[in-house]
Amino acid sequence: MKKRAIVIVLDSVGIGEAKDAFIYGDGGSDTLRHIYKSVPGFHLPHLEELGLKYLLDLRFDSPVGSFGIMEEKARGKDSVSGHWEMMGLTLTKPFPTYPNGFPPEVIEAFEKRFSTKALGNRPESGTTIIAELGEEHMRTGYPIVYTSADSVFQIAAHNEVIPLDKLYEMCEISRREILVGDHLVGRVIARPFTGTPGHFVRTEDRRDYAAQPLGPTTLTQVSGAGLDVIAVGKTWDLFNGDGFTQHFHTGNNQEGTQKTIELVKSNAWHGLLFTNLVDFDMLYGHRRNVAGYAVALERFDEAMPELMDSMRKDDLLIISADHGCDPTFTGHTDHTREYVPLLVYSPSLRGGTYLGVREGFADLGATVSDHLGLTPIAGKSFLGDMR
Repeated sequence: MKKRAIVIVLDSVGIGEAKDAFIYGDGGSDTLRHIYKSVPGFHLPHLEELGLKYLLDLRFDSPVGSFGIMEEKARGKDSVSGHWEMMGLTLTKPFPTYPNGFPPEVIEAFEKRFSTKALGNRPESGTTIIAELGEEHMRTGYPIVYTSADSVFQIAAHNEVIPLDKLYEMCEISRREILVGDHLVGRVIARPFTGTPGHFVRTEDRRDYAAQPLGPTTLTQVSGAGLDVIAVGKTWDLFNGDGFTQHFHTGNNQEGTQKTIELVKSNAWHGLLFTNLVDFDMLYGHRRNVAGYAVALERFDEAMPELMDSMRKDDLLIISADHGCDPTFTGHTDHTREYVPLLVYSPSLRGGTYLGVREGFADLGATVSDHLGLTPIAGKSFLGDMR
């Protein structure tokens, strides 16, 4: 019987500063532990049962899953490098970042290509720059262009000023024609919003346009072997669709979780299901909303019994993260360089195995390949440890 692997990325749910966090100005960051300490009564019983309780040095009861932490090898703390490394492609050179905004050759090319001026052009929180420049954008029709500490080129526009399809087109063209060569950023991101001055709200129609993967991945290996590779959420965007056979865009964590459960219950596929739940990062981490982050984690945890009960005996479930975004961190509002948790479960494998500190996210993809009967393209499978 063909097997199935389910990988769920809890976007930004880090578990303690990486050993090189000080280089990024992230010393002391610890997304999960700080949420536990900051929110009275916070509890994730089902994830703790998988092994999170052990990882957080809480009271240890025999876990049903196996558990460890992973350290990213690539330099950076962004979603693209994190997800790519999980699937066997580790960046040796980081994507460019723009702490002073984009240089003239980028902005001038953008303005010439779309016959418009660009507002902003600086690193900034999306909600902040929209609140500041949204009214001018509505008056002039000029798009808002900004970046962050990550390698991103973001275009924000009001739906009534630049329609959604036009905004997506601008992002696609910018990705294909402008942000190339020395300016090959990790992602171009469409940031649509609605509302009126003083009351602007970003919508759920965000769209990411990642760089094309720079080599083979576990995704291309699995689909090349004739198996299904299904994306839920922004995983499709982060690989520019490369290696996927099917995808489902979702508007929020709840949709992503329910679509994942629906697919796990289905008998229509074999191979890899790869889900990203972005609200932890986008809505709560960057906005330093500790209470909201905690509630979002609790909602996901509540869905775990249905997800696990829906699995076949030989299914493999891996839950992890791509970086941190500590909502208690005061040094900045960007991602934080952290280790990420690794929780693994299969009805056919014993629990209670400590998987250690994995030196590279690629061990995750190696385990997926191993489970599906393929030779890993990178990393070291931990499947044998669980057996």
